[in-house]
Amino acid sequence: MVESELSYEQIRLKRVEENKKRMGELNLNKLAQSLRVSSSSSKPSPAKPRTMRIPVDFSEVRRSSRAKGPPPSYKEFGLEPLERRPRRSSQRRDLLNRVYASDDARMYAFDRAEKLQSSLDPEFPSFTKPMLQSHVTGGFWLGLPLPFCKAHMPKRDEMMTLVDEEDEESMVKYLAEKNGLSGGWRGFAIDHQLVDGDAVVFQLITRTMFKVYIIRVNEDANKDSDGNEEDEDNDNELNKKQKENVSEARQLRSSGKRKRGGRK
Repeated sequence: MVESELSYEQIRLKRVEENKKRMGELNLNKLAQSLRVSSSSSKPSPAKPRTMRIPVDFSEVRRSSRAKGPPPSYKEFGLEPLERRPRRSSQRRDLLNRVYASDDARMYAFDRAEKLQSSLDPEFPSFTKPMLQSHVTGGFWLGLPLPFCKAHMPKRDEMMTLVDEEDEESMVKYLAEKNGLSGGWRGFAIDHQLVDGDAVVFQLITRTMFKVYIIRVNEDANKDSDGNEEDEDNDNELNKKQKENVSEARQLRSSGKRKRGGRK
């Protein structure tokens, strides 16, 4: 054990001596001393001055440059009531005063309209439309028969001309997707005093023109025992007007063709 310890101690001392020689060859001792001297001679760098932090203002941010004051109080001042403008009321739009036609009067007007339609020239397509409250009051929307629209009406929105029995023209807008008349129909219904139960015959003279015949629901609606003679007179009048309607329709159609030809 002693010999092993001595040999180990000798080896350790030998290595220490070798390390010292290497350090002397590399001048490590001198470099260490020079570093110590330089570190002791160098002056410490001055500390940076501390800046005072500005306290953060947590008050409400306002866009206006005016000084903020207390909120105004309206308790002392009474608020004036708003002036309401008188609403324009029309007898046609007074939904509370609607008058509904009886079933008998409605059917009577519709039968007379169909007779008139049968007397028209079949060359021009036509249909009969009984008037409801939604057609002549409130919304003023008139839906047309779907088969008629698919067969004869334009495929897109168009302005249509309605020609009444006095040859007065009115412009209405036809909505192709909804198959009905919208803009302008209200004015036509009011001007011609259409009511619930009236029957209207539409005859398509040109692509965008209707000849319109109105059968009143309150005109000869209730007949007594002498009503048969009046019916015969009405039928004679319808037959008498047949030739006039045919000639008139052809004149309107020819005038429409001339207008379209002139535009080309």
